[in-house]
Amino acid sequence: MVTVTNEFSPDYAVPPGWILKDRLESEGISQAEFARRCGRSPKLVSEIISGKAPLEPGTALQFEKVLNVDAGIWLGIESGYRLHRAREAEARKAAASAEWVKAFPVQDLVKRGCFQRPKSDVETVSGLLAFFRVGSVDAWTARYGMANVAYRHSPKFKSGEAALATWLRLGEIAAERQECADFDGRQFEQGLQSIRRLTREPIVEAFRQTMKLCNEAGVALALIQPLPKTALSGAAWWLSPRKAVIQLTARHKSDDQLWFSFFHEAAHILLHSKKGVFIDGIRGNDTEQEIEANEWASNFLVPKPAWDRFAESSPRKAHIVREFADAQGIAPGIVVGMLQHEGLLPWTHLNGLKIRLSWKS
Repeated sequence: MVTVTNEFSPDYAVPPGWILKDRLESEGISQAEFARRCGRSPKLVSEIISGKAPLEPGTALQFEKVLNVDAGIWLGIESGYRLHRAREAEARKAAASAEWVKAFPVQDLVKRGCFQRPKSDVETVSGLLAFFRVGSVDAWTARYGMANVAYRHSPKFKSGEAALATWLRLGEIAAERQECADFDGRQFEQGLQSIRRLTREPIVEAFRQTMKLCNEAGVALALIQPLPKTALSGAAWWLSPRKAVIQLTARHKSDDQLWFSFFHEAAHILLHSKKGVFIDGIRGNDTEQEIEANEWASNFLVPKPAWDRFAESSPRKAHIVREFADAQGIAPGIVVGMLQHEGLLPWTHLNGLKIRLSWKS
């Protein structure tokens, strides 16, 4: 969360040259005479007085000796003036970026406490840049713009660029706050076996334990509520070469979708490049990496031989699904979701075996 308190932002500033001019006039010293006493050219003194030339530390020391005004005071006035000029220039650029602002879910970020409610487009631009920790719109484009992200997703993926970047940034913030060991692929795979069994436990405790196991293996786990225009289930990427990130939305609000998305993203971490940002909108993506991640997740949750035998029986009864889930050691809702996805069960059937999820308001 980006918060600025006790900020002093006057709407005016004067160059030190104005004060210098008044001081010289009060002491009856001409600019030319003052320049000679300082050992500086009359042109430099004139440009400092007009605000065209900055007041350098060495010159401030000379002012101190001639006028008996501490160099730190002169430099403080100079610094305040230059900062004010920079803020004015930034405000002009921000005003020109009003259209850029409109693409972002600003109200959602305010509700989530990411920054205070802005009073103008200028404040909105400033707040967004601080949230993303970049210094300009151009820097945002270079860092977060879709054209510069090596992502993988379905051609049917419909998330907006700004909303997607915002959601990923929220995950980045959450990941930065999690203390993780250096990534260990073998330990992560072992942890996934335990997490597979956790799918049968109450979701809040199961997710807490899942995060702990992930962190111990060098993986940050972030559950970030979806934003408007983010039609996605999850993402997998690397915060650093030693810290991976799995980010989920739980947008379908059911345990089967949440857990399948988790294991799907885990597959990306284990199987695919650390340079990629794998963003998954819907199951059934047709890229090579997405197909591989789907198959890995399915086989990890239910080994293929066992699944094939079960699927051949065309299971449609709740007690049969429960018995199979018990034998496999996973939540029955996951089995229902897999049957529905493969077209072996209508989407309207056995949804009572799934656990419904909701976000706390």
